Amino acid sequence: MPDGGEFAGGDRVSDTRDGAPEEAVDGESADAEGETDPAADGGHDPSPSTHTVRLELVDEPGQLLAALQPIANNGGNLLSIYHERGNKTPRGRIPVEVDFEATTERFEGIVDALRAEGITVMQAGTERYAEEITLVLFGHLIDTDLSDTLSRIEASASASVADVSLAAPQGTEEVSSARLRLEARSGETAEAIAAVREIADEKELRVVAPLAGVEA
Repeated sequence: MPDGGEFAGGDRVSDTRDGAPEEAVDGESADAEGETDPAADGGHDPSPSTHTVRLELVDEPGQLLAALQPIANNGGNLLSIYHERGNKTPRGRIPVEVDFEATTERFEGIVDALRAEGITVMQAGTERYAEEITLVLFGHLIDTDLSDTLSRIEASASASVADVSLAAPQGTEEVSSARLRLEARSGETAEAIAAVREIADEKELRVVAPLAGVEA
């Protein structure tokens, strides 16, 4: 993902510009012992901790910068970026791991801001934001534009397509099938399935119920 050539595949880039907190000026926001007064930060714990988010980005110019802006704009202090350009996901996207400092409250806001910008957050801290679902579509998948079908599933707020396996033994003009492995946000599996069924109904495709525990 060319972003001005700043990041080579597999390189970790550090940014410690904001790593050291500035000292209080003229005793401002400090108590008698020189410690920061929590009230100066609205009563919240001002002590940041290190967090890691694992993102999945489209391989297009500007995507990395677009993913970093919500972090910086919401109080995150970037520490390092691990850009795995040579190791694409099954969907042809690029995994990027970002380390940054932020308070717990700001960390949650950063994750929400990334999602609001359409950035796929696969993992944040120790919590994974994906539940796998495997289902099968039957019908005239090619004639009804399989690429469009997958793109519309991707546009769903609840799911993304991790892997696709197409079978068309009688040719692309006949009925074919596709096994899809979807990744849904934690707790949003039902919404993801409903979105797929809605698209399938519109295109007169048949959906086989999710196959629990089946590898795609």
